[in-house]
Amino acid sequence: MTSKIRHMTIDSADAYGLASFWSRVLGAPLHEDDRPGDPEALIEAAGLLFVTVPERKSVKNRVHLDLQPQDRTRDEEVERLLALGATLVDDQRRADGTGWAVLADPEGNEFCVERSAGERGE
Repeated sequence: MTSKIRHMTIDSADAYGLASFWSRVLGAPLHEDDRPGDPEALIEAAGLLFVTVPERKSVKNRVHLDLQPQDRTRDEEVERLLALGATLVDDQRRADGTGWAVLADPEGNEFCVERSAGERGE
């Protein structure tokens, strides 16, 4: 018998608020039962569960998400995410078009934006 990962759980100061940001990033809805102020919020399609905890984020993430745009370029996706409230943490994009951008969500959780499949020649 084996196990499967049901959810990736992300600690947050405001579970609903942070889940709402990621819902817009991924274009996937929050669970129908989730409401502002709830201690948990779920994006079921992505397997992301956000929980409110009292501790603040204090160090770099040990695990992070890598995003690959599906219908736009990496740079267009970075601009879209910045407009949604992300911040640019580290720009690893190179002049030849390779590389990635490290962003942070509104609570400071780092994630990367890679090149789209088209940009990779896939």
